[in-house]
Order: sequence, then structure tokens, then C-alpha cells
Amino acid sequence: MKVPYPMSLIPFLTMTAQLGRRGALTVAFWAATGLAHASLPIQHWTQPSGARVYLVESHVIPMVDVQIDIDAGSRRDPAALAGLASIMAGQMANGTRAEPQAQGPYPHAMDENQIGEAWADLGASLGISAGGDRMSFGLRSLTYSDLLDKAVALAARQMAHPAFPEAMWLRDRERISASIRESLTKPGTVVQQRFAQAVYGTHPYGQRATPESLSRIGVQDLKNLHAQSLRACRATVSVVGALTRAQADALVQRLLAQWPRESGCPSLPPVPEVAPLTAAQSLNLPFDSAQAHVLIGQPGYKRNDPDFFALLVGNHILGGGGFVSRLTEQVREKRGLSYSVYSGFSPGLHAGAFVVGLQTRPDQAAQAVSVARQVVQDFVQQGPTEAELNAAKSNLVGGFALRIDSNRKLLDNVANIAWNRLPLDYLNTWTAQIERVSVSDVRRAMARVLKPERMVTVVVGAQP
Repeated sequence: MKVPYPMSLIPFLTMTAQLGRRGALTVAFWAATGLAHASLPIQHWTQPSGARVYLVESHVIPMVDVQIDIDAGSRRDPAALAGLASIMAGQMANGTRAEPQAQGPYPHAMDENQIGEAWADLGASLGISAGGDRMSFGLRSLTYSDLLDKAVALAARQMAHPAFPEAMWLRDRERISASIRESLTKPGTVVQQRFAQAVYGTHPYGQRATPESLSRIGVQDLKNLHAQSLRACRATVSVVGALTRAQADALVQRLLAQWPRESGCPSLPPVPEVAPLTAAQSLNLPFDSAQAHVLIGQPGYKRNDPDFFALLVGNHILGGGGFVSRLTEQVREKRGLSYSVYSGFSPGLHAGAFVVGLQTRPDQAAQAVSVARQVVQDFVQQGPTEAELNAAKSNLVGGFALRIDSNRKLLDNVANIAWNRLPLDYLNTWTAQIERVSVSDVRRAMARVLKPERMVTVVVGAQP
């Protein structure tokens, strides 16, 4: 068989075909490593359709990664149909409709096996997922024209014309429902669900798919969501790879060419903000478990918060810095109450949760909770020491290269900039922003956002 590509790329092709999009993410490590220490110019423009495009050119290897984001995440799921966005994203891999008038190599109907085989033949992949805020389509392909042209055509067809076969949904619904029921036998799942309910209340961020909500989702619901969501004018497209601006612009146009078009861009209905907690709440849930699972927290902040960097540094000191954090020192090192303990924020379009998490022996749960809460309270009141601040900043700045050391990570960062409309020089100024944070910045920001006296505490499996 004739091999049309350099032999050095055959392992890459094989790996991509076997492992798919996620498995081959680090293949471009050496390419992104060079970028980690240089300026990362991001080009940005808006197409006539309204699609916003962000591009980082990287011509070291012939590969491109594309992420298309739309405002169709789970925050827009009707409460009765919780899980709808994620289900629709998953079902888009189960087949495409026939489009006799369509141009290109894939006008015929394809089932899930044919789609999988087509992607494997191309050594490319398309991932579709839905998070809390957005639905994302991720294409990865080599940039050789014969491969890329077919990958773009297949991705465009799969995004625009999913078949949503009812038999496949009914099959998957039983499997997913069984998986949810099985997960509820685990204390980790129970504590996460009860924590989300207590922190978010009725806000969509707190919704979780259940067997009951899945039973109410029909194929027509999937088709309706698809028809309502895919609009080129709402697309945010991030591109990283061996393409020029002109090539990237043409690629994006082809990817979105089959999406519905209309004059103007109708606004989506607003989603309410997460309500702040008004009082502390403690939930102690019995569970036969070798370990008690503990989550403590509250609504945190939105991604566009002006104190983002102060909060990032502050959380690193409190519980996001691993073995050098205050929580680890007090809960693990000094008292041996838990093997690991952490804290973290999850900012989004709305205030994502702040959470402190740990596992401990059931008979030590009360003490572990008391210590963790005291550490948080002291930190909010007093802030960090100068030594803690300098160590955290040094650690974060020193680890910056690891944030963009693969194409996947670089694309994630570009997509973050694009989705949140951050400055185009965000990555270039990131370390300077960290260095600029002071002790007073951290103290003020953490005191403004965190309210220890109103936090939720959920313990699953503690000894009575």
C-alpha cells in the first residue's frame, strides 16, 4: 500500500486512530513547549455570519485543533429535562441523516459504526460535549489537504445533520439510567449531589440528570434543542495549528456552512444568577462507608470578576496548592485527619461553587470539619503571610509553561479567552498579573467572596 505521508508521522496517525481525540493530545508536546516561552499572538476576527474566530498559528507540525463553543450548556436545560444538553451531545455520534443535495464525500446516511470507521480512516476525531455553560465541538486533524478536507466535511455533516435514531436513544437511556442508579450507591456521588443542591438551590447549575428526567426526554426534545442551538452567529471558534489566517477562516466557514442561517441573531432568554446563601447549613447523611466524604462551600464568583487573579492566588495558598497549602498543613500534616484535602473555585458565566473537600475516618469527621472550617475562617479574616504569598506566586509563575505544554492545553486556553472575552494578550500578561497580586489584594478579595458563617457543610458516612 502506498503511504502518502512521511514515515515519521505514521505513529501519530496510528495513535490518533486508535486513541481518538483525548488519547493523542500530548503528541504535539514539543511544538507547544517552544510556544510556552514565547509570545502567543492570538488573531481574532468576526465572520459575516457573526461567528467569532480566534487563531494561534503553530506550523511546527501539520496538525490543527478546532473548538466551537455555543451557549447551549446544561444551564439552559428545563428542570424537568435535566441532562438534555449532555444527552443531545452524546447522541450526535449515533448517526447522520442523508442529505442528497449536500456537496462533499459524505452525503449519505451514516450509522454510529460508519461514523466511527470514517474518523478512524482519517486519523482524525470529533468530540462533542456539554458543560454547565456551553456545548463544545472539538475537531482534530492533520492538515494535509486530502485528510483535512474530508475531516471538515464529516464534522460539518455530523454537527448539522444528526439523525438521532430513536432505537439508539432508548438503548443509551437504559444504560445511562442504570449508571446513574449505580453511582448513587457510592458516597462520593451522594455528597456531590447534595452539595450542589444545597449551594445552588433552584439555579440550573445545581441540576443533575436522573433516571426520571431521562425518561421524559424524547427524540423530539433532542431535535428541538439541536434546531434551536446551532446558529453560526452564536458560535465562538478557537483554532490552534498549522493554518494561516486565510486557511483558518475558510475552514471555519466550511464547518459552519450547514448551520441554520437567519437575518439578525435572536437573543437567548437570560438565565438568573446564583443566589448567595443566607445562612449556614449542615447535612449529615448516614452511609455505610469506610470513609466519610466531606464537602464545605458556597457560591463563589463569576469568571469575569475583576479580582480573578487575587482569588486564584489566594485559593492556591488556602487549599489549591497541594502539599504546600494551609488546609493540607493543618488537616493532614499536623493532625493526620485526611490523606488529602483541597479547596477550589469553579467560576463560569455565573458564580460557580467554592468547595473544600476531604475524606476521613467516620469517627474523625466532626474534628476534620471543625479544623477545615477554622482554617477557612482564619484565612478569610487574616489573609496570607508575605512568605505564603511569595511562595504561591513563585509556584504559579514557575508552572505557567505546563498550562500550555500541549496543543490541547493551548487550545483550552485560547477557548477560555474566546468564550470569556478576555484580552487577546491574556496569556502574555498572565505571569505579570500574578506577580502584581499583593497580600492586601488577597485578603480583600477572599473576604468579599467567602462567607464562612454561611457555608454549606455536607458529610456523608460520618459516625453518629
